[in-house]
Amino acid sequence: MSESRQDPVLSLAEALIARRSVTPEDAGCQLLLAERLARCGFHCETIERGGVRNLWARRGSAAPLVCLAGHTDVVPSGPAERWQSDPFTPTQRDGRLYGRGAADMKSSLAAFVVAVEQFVAAHPAHGGSIALLLTADEEGDATDGTVAVVEALRARGETIDYCVVGEPTAVNRLGDTIKNGRRGSLTGKLTVKGIQGHVAYPQLAKNPIHLVAPAIAELAATVWDEGDEFFPPTTWQISNIHAGNGAGNVIPGSIEVLFNFRFAAVSTPASLQQRLNAILERHGLDFDIVWTLGARPFGTPRGTLVEAALAAIREQTGVSAELSTSGGTSDGRFLAEICPQVIEIGPVNESIHKIDENVAIADLPHLAAIYRRLLEKLLPDHV
Repeated sequence: MSESRQDPVLSLAEALIARRSVTPEDAGCQLLLAERLARCGFHCETIERGGVRNLWARRGSAAPLVCLAGHTDVVPSGPAERWQSDPFTPTQRDGRLYGRGAADMKSSLAAFVVAVEQFVAAHPAHGGSIALLLTADEEGDATDGTVAVVEALRARGETIDYCVVGEPTAVNRLGDTIKNGRRGSLTGKLTVKGIQGHVAYPQLAKNPIHLVAPAIAELAATVWDEGDEFFPPTTWQISNIHAGNGAGNVIPGSIEVLFNFRFAAVSTPASLQQRLNAILERHGLDFDIVWTLGARPFGTPRGTLVEAALAAIREQTGVSAELSTSGGTSDGRFLAEICPQVIEIGPVNESIHKIDENVAIADLPHLAAIYRRLLEKLLPDHV
């Protein structure tokens, strides 16, 4: 019997990786998982919006409700010829499973489903409820995925007590890191206006690059806040600068600067906007800014869910996990709107979005066991 058949998590992860679900496509992943969940007594509901397919599957109607959340979509593979094996042909090599989505996050989804199957088999009359929320719009615009499901649940008064997102959170080994929150993301598109002219006659022009440079230096040196017990200090970073038309003898008439705040909960979008505007005004700039709020920060303090997760990881792996709010955004930001306790636990994230994305095969049954232990700790034994 092959190794993939010996371990149910590995087998299911391979089946998911083989489906070319490049965002926002699902490619049948949710149908495959829904069929497995339905056999465990889940009521499976498809919620579609904007051409995006989402799955809300629930078993039980009582509180507390434990939700396992994730996404079936993956980022594009990049040049397939640079992969050692086809990115959508799951391949076992040197104790690792290779394929797009192996770490982010089809292995987590497989572990979710196997954990639920094992938990229900052992506790068919468990109390509370279990749900899985799956979207195909996490790696893309994230406008018609989890946010659409959250809106639908909120409209009918359905809330979640505990949520575990299967994002790859481990740094060096499975279980070493739990994300108990994420920073906010605020993007600005700054346009500073000058006067176009010939580089040989600067007195007749007004170079916006020269004008904005001192302000950029001050913004880069500004301490926006000190962070707090959950979040590191807010950071400000430029991601792109564009000015000029490519000619070497023309002073540009304007410069465009794209920047981003990753902010702690001690700051607000309004306070950051106000402080940045004040700096630009102090430098006498003629400017416009278009703001985009990508995410608000959320954090889950030590409590029922965090303590259960720490214990589950320690019991299964012997690892004492660290709590972290580092990294980019996740769909946890949407789930936090209807769930007071949201955390993320998943496999090692070293290869995510890379060529030859992979996950350690030996970690897969342990990941499912962590999820199963969490269900055992959070749900009562009997109705």
